[in-house]
Amino acid sequence: MPKRRYFRKKRKLKSQSREKKKFQFHLGLRVSIVGFILVGLFAAMLTRLWFLQILNAPQYEQAVSANSIRVLSIPPIRGLIYDRSGHLLVGNKVIETVTLDRQEILLDPQIVAKVAAVLNETSAQIDLALKNPNYSPFKPVPIATNVPLSTVLILKEQSSQFPGVSVSYATQRYYPYGSLDAQLLGHVGDISATELKYPQFNGYSPGSVVGQDGVESTFEKWLQGKPGSITYLVNSRNIEVKVLKVVPATPGDNVILPIDVGLQQTLDSALSNQIANLHNSVDPTTKIRPPAPSGAAVVMDVTNGQVIAMSSFPTYNPTLWVGGISQANYQTITSPANSIPALNRVIAGLYTPGSTFKIATATAALNSGLINANTLINDPGYFQIPPPCYGKCQFHNAGYESLGEISVAKAIGASDDVFFYTLGYRFWTRRATYGDMPIQNVAAQYGLGQMTGINLPGEVSGYVDSPAVRQKLHALDPKAYPNSSWYTGDNLEMAFGQGGTTITPIQLADAYATFANGGTRYQPQVGAMIESPNGKVVQTIGPKVMATVSLPPSTRNPMLQGFESAVDAPYGTVGATNVFSGFPLNTYPIAGKTGTASTNHVEPNALFVAFGPANAPKYVVAVAIDQGGYGAQASAPIARKVFDYLLSNQIPNPSLPKGT
Repeated sequence: MPKRRYFRKKRKLKSQSREKKKFQFHLGLRVSIVGFILVGLFAAMLTRLWFLQILNAPQYEQAVSANSIRVLSIPPIRGLIYDRSGHLLVGNKVIETVTLDRQEILLDPQIVAKVAAVLNETSAQIDLALKNPNYSPFKPVPIATNVPLSTVLILKEQSSQFPGVSVSYATQRYYPYGSLDAQLLGHVGDISATELKYPQFNGYSPGSVVGQDGVESTFEKWLQGKPGSITYLVNSRNIEVKVLKVVPATPGDNVILPIDVGLQQTLDSALSNQIANLHNSVDPTTKIRPPAPSGAAVVMDVTNGQVIAMSSFPTYNPTLWVGGISQANYQTITSPANSIPALNRVIAGLYTPGSTFKIATATAALNSGLINANTLINDPGYFQIPPPCYGKCQFHNAGYESLGEISVAKAIGASDDVFFYTLGYRFWTRRATYGDMPIQNVAAQYGLGQMTGINLPGEVSGYVDSPAVRQKLHALDPKAYPNSSWYTGDNLEMAFGQGGTTITPIQLADAYATFANGGTRYQPQVGAMIESPNGKVVQTIGPKVMATVSLPPSTRNPMLQGFESAVDAPYGTVGATNVFSGFPLNTYPIAGKTGTASTNHVEPNALFVAFGPANAPKYVVAVAIDQGGYGAQASAPIARKVFDYLLSNQIPNPSLPKGT
């Protein structure tokens, strides 16, 4: 082989070898790079799997579990309400409640029609309950209560046909004494969306039942109890598989009221019967049958402010509220045409006090030195405002009688208006000495025209007439109060309880209780004790002093003499009648004051307030009847019935009920 060819071939082989080695190098590099990439991908995947399955496993397990767990609130049993002797005033009864889970309807909308047919209701009624915003969207909704046993058996025996439908047991309020003390006791109802925002309902949930009025509202935090819960596992069809945890509900505390059932029944009967009697009688003065559409009466313990009985007429049966009140029933008990039976007139009924207000005028006159027990004022039958005088200048007694020279004691007993016109005139013309409002200031000490602080919702204050009040009333109702200025005649009318003064029966009772006990004004109390479900005393509600009135013997003695003579003297407004005929006034003396207050109607309001025994006062009774006529004839007979009961029956101290 020629050398030239040999060397060409050798160079070619070397070149090919270099190309092969170069290719092998690049191929190895590529394989290495791909390998590194694959290893990186696998490492990333393994890291993610470790993150998901190991590191975050508890979190996802919890999420999965939460989707299969349901927590249902267990409502507590509401506390009971008793009178001072252990008589049950408000109790609970067990009822069957059918509930429907909203979530189940999404899976099977036909359930609504099926369960409606069994409950003998319409689908629209079921839908209305399901749309109620007061129920939580995450809990079964009550769609029927007090379900008959036959219906309960159908739903339980055929439960597979009614997924999401359950039958549970709950408690519902019942009232052993019917309409007795309806306005005082109040009622319960489902909590509203607005109420859920209130601080006092913190922790409550939609569907909770709460006190809406009266004692039920006042003592809500004790009566409510604490809800429990039941946690259970459900399957994909939301059907219970297993109960995981149960936290029992804690029953509410019981409330013992100072009310005495026997006296309450007596007061209710006396008030309603007397109003019925007035409807069938003719007022000898006005010659008409008193309309007497409504009235109120209250009995208090003057030594501590406890309310022993409280009646408001007309009344109603609180079972109307149980299970939700119908629109028709609600209109019936709140309609002015029916005299608003739902209104508690003892704390929210405003009445012109008439002569019962003379307690403030007499106290102011005696305490200030304007008069003393022996001061005599001539009563010719009228009082003439000296000139210059414009408008009404002459004021006469209600019966146009003339009593001649009389003292404050006889003026109170006979309810003489001229005597008190004179006091009003003297106070007004001697303002430089006695101030602008000496009578109003004493009235405020007695609590007239202002809140008593009674622990019930819905109390109103009223007014004691004055220059400032007159301007306010004129601004509110120019037709009823055309004059915004204050004149001498206004001071005369205010001095004997007319004009713009309006008070409530509870204020009247509290004022005379203050006088009866010597000058201590207590807050009226409708609660006595709180008892735990196991029978232990949680709290004792003691007396609370609101104010004091100075009643030295020089003031109290002549006034007490006047209040007693009103009942037992022949010239007394009640003594001249036979209302207390046969009552042992010599051993159980009664002191009181009538009030006959002019209104915009033909027939006046009739008031009477009394306390006894007068020599050692224990109880005060205040009665007011709208358009009832004269206080002695219309209201005093009710007080007589009360004192008959108190004379024959011992009122026990409040105590825990037995066998709670």
